[in-house]
Amino acid sequence: MTAVWQCQGVTSTSTAGAVRQGSLRELNLAVVLRRIAAADRPPSRAELAAATGLTRATVSAVVDDLIAGRLVAEADPAPRSGAGRPARGLVLAADGPAGLGLEINVDYLAACVVDLTGTVRHHLVRRADLRPVSPADALARLAALAAEARAAAVRDGLTLAGAALAVPGLVGEGGRVRLAPNLGWRDVDVPALLADRPLVEPVAGIPPLLVENEANLAALGELHAGPPGPASFLHVSGEIGIGAGIVLDGALYRGARGWSGEIGHIPVDPRGRPCRCGGQGCLERYAGQEAILAAAGLAGADLPADTAAARLADLAGAGDPATLAALADAGTALGVAVAGVVNLLDLDTVVLGGGYAPLAPWLRPPVVAEVSRRVLTAAWSPVTVRPAALGAQSAAVGGAASMVRRIVDQPVGWLARPG
Repeated sequence: MTAVWQCQGVTSTSTAGAVRQGSLRELNLAVVLRRIAAADRPPSRAELAAATGLTRATVSAVVDDLIAGRLVAEADPAPRSGAGRPARGLVLAADGPAGLGLEINVDYLAACVVDLTGTVRHHLVRRADLRPVSPADALARLAALAAEARAAAVRDGLTLAGAALAVPGLVGEGGRVRLAPNLGWRDVDVPALLADRPLVEPVAGIPPLLVENEANLAALGELHAGPPGPASFLHVSGEIGIGAGIVLDGALYRGARGWSGEIGHIPVDPRGRPCRCGGQGCLERYAGQEAILAAAGLAGADLPADTAAARLADLAGAGDPATLAALADAGTALGVAVAGVVNLLDLDTVVLGGGYAPLAPWLRPPVVAEVSRRVLTAAWSPVTVRPAALGAQSAAVGGAASMVRRIVDQPVGWLARPG
């Protein structure tokens, strides 16, 4: 499958400061592994020594440790025209640790395995309306799906070394879901409900389970997908609810309490339709999946997110007037909310993700029109609006990839594990 993340590069740091945070060996392991991850071609040991300032003997010893720990592998040497044996380059290993990304949404569960190279090895989805289901039952179903993904990873010779769970709501400290209005969850202690269902192998320095807002993980997935893109952008995930992940200067902005990005509850009509959150006129009541389906004459169709988006795309592509009007109205409402965020944060890129990605050909024009009309700087600094590279997979993929990036940043924990 496709590789989904790119290392953002390695910058020099103060050796003294780094040493204070850990041992010299720990520092050297991290510096060398990050350099390998960031390289645009497999570097040799000599090239790593020159790039890091470490001695060749030190680099050789570090590389031997990384190879023994299944974090690095030797690549086939490139053809060499001169005399002597060509040096073997080094790449991230595809058969060592992997991350597990999980997602629980209103109408589906997902599990995704991403290896250390950033390649998606497995992606499993189960369709179900989870609104009438208790949190404990929903999480039990998710754990069963995670077990399937883990078994598939083991068959590939991979070891799951960290799991990230994406949920459509506000996540507080310790992974407690404070509020997920579209699921009907309030103050759900997710780690406690999964405590007797271990998902991954424990690794020092990596949480066995990270619970995060789904739009935040989707934004991380987009940040590291494919060739390096903009360092700052707004990623909007359109499902039954609407969430946004905000990336500023290459880092996820989470807010003071980790609750940023609730764009679905920005009012676009303060006296408008009542929302599940208790407010009125929220964006998701005009541009969420259910609102678009209803406006297109498909209310009650009970279609999963990807099927609903595909159905709407088919109808819009065939020129169905009701569907085109529904998407135009949804795009206008979305553009109003997006313009406010762009004005506030001075962003130059908006990414349409989740169920919005396949609908981008019809949503994008009204979004662009509203952004161009409402953003103060748009006349001389246009805002780019584009579909997400990962589409509906972005939250689960982003969660899994965030786990393997932690190993790249802190390899000593993986290397120190038993066995």
